[in-house]
Amino acid sequence: MENTADKINSFFRFEDLRIYHKAIDFVDWVQQTSSFFPEDAKFNIGVPMSKAAQAIVINIAEGSARNKSQFVYYLKMAKSAIRECIVYATIAKTLHFISEETEEEGRRQLMELTKMTGALIASLQKAQMANGQTDDKSGDDIEFED
Repeated sequence: MENTADKINSFFRFEDLRIYHKAIDFVDWVQQTSSFFPEDAKFNIGVPMSKAAQAIVINIAEGSARNKSQFVYYLKMAKSAIRECIVYATIAKTLHFISEETEEEGRRQLMELTKMTGALIASLQKAQMANGQTDDKSGDDIEFED
């Protein structure tokens, strides 16, 4: 029975990615942090920041089902969402909705996500070059080491 549970947990390949779980942790951080914003700030800053954080996760998940070059594209979209989250965290700190320590925690998580995303992009591009591929059609041989 235990093997069935393992198969269910890893049926979706993106769930095997550490970066996916780190991104989920960041979404949780955003939800917890923005819950303390003043009511108007929840809608003006909290909601867009939450959507950007979710975009990181969504792009990782969506890209993982694609071929290598498309996965790289989606990972670059995730990096754009990471930068968007940096801006929202900075705004929240500037407006005194979060403390400097809280902003630093979010920034630390985002820097880690940026590094992991960059490493995964480099790994995918290196694999493409090693195989002499410029446009991978299969996507079936993607390795998920980040």
